[in-house]
Amino acid sequence: MERIAPSTPEQMAEALAAFAAAGKTIHVGGAFSKLRQGGGHAPAAVTVSTSALTRVLQYEPKDLTVSVESGLPWATFTRLLAANGQMVPLDPPFASQATVGGAVVSNLCGPRRRWFGSARDLVIGMQYATLEGKRVQSGGMVVKNVAGLDTGKLLIGSLGTLAVVLSINFKLAPAPPCTRTFLFHFTALPAAIQKRNSILQEVLQPWSIDLLNPHASGRIDEEGWVLAVQAGGSQRLVERYELELAGTRVLADEAEQRFWERIREFIPEFLREKPDGYVVRISTPIEALGDAAASAPVPFLARAGNGVAYALFTDADGAANWLKSAAGRGWRGVIEFAGADGAGPDEAWPNPGPELEVMRKVKQLYDSRNLLNRGRLYGRI
Repeated sequence: MERIAPSTPEQMAEALAAFAAAGKTIHVGGAFSKLRQGGGHAPAAVTVSTSALTRVLQYEPKDLTVSVESGLPWATFTRLLAANGQMVPLDPPFASQATVGGAVVSNLCGPRRRWFGSARDLVIGMQYATLEGKRVQSGGMVVKNVAGLDTGKLLIGSLGTLAVVLSINFKLAPAPPCTRTFLFHFTALPAAIQKRNSILQEVLQPWSIDLLNPHASGRIDEEGWVLAVQAGGSQRLVERYELELAGTRVLADEAEQRFWERIREFIPEFLREKPDGYVVRISTPIEALGDAAASAPVPFLARAGNGVAYALFTDADGAANWLKSAAGRGWRGVIEFAGADGAGPDEAWPNPGPELEVMRKVKQLYDSRNLLNRGRLYGRI
């Protein structure tokens, strides 16, 4: 299989046009750290990597904006921003391996999503290359950009099935002067949900509220049902949280950082240990999260402040059966990561809904011959 890593946007666009003209199927990615996401990929004639596109194109710390090429490692990107007291708080898994482009096109988020939003909230512009060899600019370098249709948003979550992202513009957030994490341990789920509910009703709202069942907490050296709450801001604000959330275990500095790294890498670590493992993602109403947690017979990690949760299975049948049960309760779900071969059961996306036809039409507009990342998104577009 031919493999290339163009070092300029122009070279990338030219290569895509040449491969498309020859009718070659193309496997595209950055560091290829998430090959098991979205049903995996089919074999391709050529592999195209963005790993050589690593420039910082424009960085205006005072304007809280930055533009970088898509192959820049996520870890390098976050260190650059941290040096100026700033951040893009996506908290994507696979952070030590992922590229900036991979974090965006996979649309994976972490614990702080409830406060800062997802990639669609933080990306303000993008340049991408099409199979026609065109370089398309979408959005810009200002936070409120209303200059036409922002087509770049279509590429967020597309897993490389539409075009190749060349560069991405982000709006930035100031890094807080102080953070604290509060760990609550419970022997039973109802008490954990009751505590979560009381936190949600308070005037002060934390960044993150994560819930782990006993199977999950044991994987990070904790016990029982664990509710992890992170707050950030001024010293006075954090002290207020310490008063209101008193009587629990408090993490700060390196201990706090290590804890959230383990939460962020919870799924990647499982997939490394279990090459044939499956990760089911569901979305429930806030009030139904307790029912979802009670029904999971495996490690279960939830963003308890927004109803997104992940269940980790060692077999395809277990994942498919639980997902089918979740769908029967009206919860939306998908097998987000499949087994080592990238294949999942037919139930991987049991109820695509009417939006599936729209996705197919978008695919036809960008890639009518189905050359890019064939098989991704369960081979349904």
